[in-house]
Amino acid sequence: METKINNTNNTKPAYIMVQVEAKNMQDLVEKYAPGAIQSLAKYGGEMIAGTPAPTVLEGEWKGSWAAVLRFPSIEVAQTWYNSSEYKPFKELRINEITNYNQILLVEGM
Repeated sequence: METKINNTNNTKPAYIMVQVEAKNMQDLVEKYAPGAIQSLAKYGGEMIAGTPAPTVLEGEWKGSWAAVLRFPSIEVAQTWYNSSEYKPFKELRINEITNYNQILLVEGM
């Protein structure tokens, strides 16, 4: 039996997939995560998965943290990613806390 999602406004959810290699996990947890998570909540986003040790099924794992964030739409996810609320945390992550970042935005079905 096929299950259909009733989405009356035809807006598809969006997901941001994160793979980072932290220089220091404590800095990621203490300096970045609280503010970043608080900022995404203001945009209706939530972290639905996160782990320092994902199971790699294919490819190469180049990180120390993986996460999946969910947003109401791709537009909202892009707005959050480029927002003034998230900007200082994004700059901190990119410039100070991590050696490697791979951030992907995917529209849901």
